[in-house]
Parts: sequence; C-alpha cells; structure tokens
Amino acid sequence: MAAYLIVEAEVEEESREAFDLWYEKEHLPDAIKAFEAEGAERGWSDVTSGIHIALYKFPNLERARAIASSEAIKTLIAEFDRLWDGKVTRTREVIEIKQKLPFFHHHKVWHNHFESLID
Repeated sequence: MAAYLIVEAEVEEESREAFDLWYEKEHLPDAIKAFEAEGAERGWSDVTSGIHIALYKFPNLERARAIASSEAIKTLIAEFDRLWDGKVTRTREVIEIKQKLPFFHHHKVWHNHFESLID
C-alpha cells in the first residue's frame, strides 16, 4: 500500500509568511521532483498555531524509507537549514497506509456494506 513521508515544522511567528511563500513557490515543487513522489500536499494546523505539515506520497513503504535517507533529501535539508536554521524546527515520519475505506455518500449504503462484511 501507499506510504507517506510526513514533515512537521514548527515555524516562529515572525517567519511564517515568508516560510509559507517559500514552501509554496520553491520547496514543495523542488521536493516532489527530487523525491519523484506520486503527490505532495501541505497545510497549516488549525489547532496549533505555527505548525506546518507537508505530506509526500509514495507507492510503497520501501520508496518512502529510501527517500527519507537519500541524497535528494540531504540536499533539500541543507538548503532548508541554510534559510531557516533557528527559525524552524521540524520532525519527519514515514508511515505506511494499513487500511483504506471507500467513501460512501449515504449512511444506509455504508451500513449495508458493513453488515455484509460481518455476516
């Protein structure tokens, strides 16, 4: 199943606007190309101020793990640190999707589907 590299960054208040613009225009496009990821998304937490999360999708856990220790990520980390050292702290996680459910528009459809699975 798919896997994701998730980067969570805590961005100091004075840097948020510049960081957001840089991530949009430079970093996310550079990272998706360098990682050869299937997709990338990012956003700001609505719960905790200053938390920025980026998700990079890969076809499987092996690819996500490989990127997490690759030369491509080391190059991007060096550029990130050059620009944001002392202003942004971040953590990285790699997760493998273990379950994916279809989306159903109506509760009755979901209920009937669920019951058929347990009968």
